[in-house]
Amino acid sequence: MGDTTVTTPEGREAALPHPVTAETGPGPLRRLRTPRRPRFWFEILLIAVSYWTYSLVRNAVPEQKAEALRNADWIWKAEHQLGIAVEESVNHAVNSVTWLIVGMNYYYATLHFVVTLGVLVWLYRRHPGRYAATRLVLFATTGVALVGYYLYPLAPPRLMNGGGFVDTVMVHQTWGSMASGDLKHMSNQYAAMPSMHIGWSVWCGLTIFALATIPWVRVLGLLYPALTLVVIVATANHFWLDAVGGVLCLAFGFTVARVWYGRQPYALPKVVPAQTRGVGRPLRPTGV
Repeated sequence: MGDTTVTTPEGREAALPHPVTAETGPGPLRRLRTPRRPRFWFEILLIAVSYWTYSLVRNAVPEQKAEALRNADWIWKAEHQLGIAVEESVNHAVNSVTWLIVGMNYYYATLHFVVTLGVLVWLYRRHPGRYAATRLVLFATTGVALVGYYLYPLAPPRLMNGGGFVDTVMVHQTWGSMASGDLKHMSNQYAAMPSMHIGWSVWCGLTIFALATIPWVRVLGLLYPALTLVVIVATANHFWLDAVGGVLCLAFGFTVARVWYGRQPYALPKVVPAQTRGVGRPLRPTGV
């Protein structure tokens, strides 16, 4: 049952060879767009190099202080006009409860990385067929955020001139914020728009809600970005509109993954078959 036969107009049957793609497999582009099992060592290296590059580029963006402060004033006025300028009230209210604001300071400094890495590990282990596409969403989101930092420098509320905001890390002497205290010289303080705390946390929340099977875990997935939004405002690290920017970046990330893979990441198969040893040669069905 090797060759396929067809009947010509003269009534003769001619043997047709197998299509070339059956022997050589898909082209390079198609292979790249086909979900496959992630390789642990490659993923560790990719994440490490990508985060290092992200930090390097983000901190290399010129700290345009004057423009960043002007933009912050504009954002603050725009929020007043929209009736959503409540960041200062939230900041002062939460800062009056010491244990709460200290907890939020550490939340801001740690969970941004811990939860994101935890979701990546969970995807790698439990949803390998969806891992690469979902990771692409995160990477594309972060990449476009770098463009925002360059084009629109923005001072966070705590650095506004006469804004009346409390820098909660400085006041309570907690560690972890790269934009306050002794660490402020290691980070670009005027890269507040868009908020990647929101971009990454919404990515985590949607991923958990879409793929987790335990109801209370799915609920936690939705609560995580909501709580993150409260934290970034209460600690005076972001405006509400910075969060909107983070969500828009995430939408871009999902669009990139949708175009590349042809489907949204969560709609891809949970697992993928093992790679064959022969380059481009698919496994033959059993019994053929």
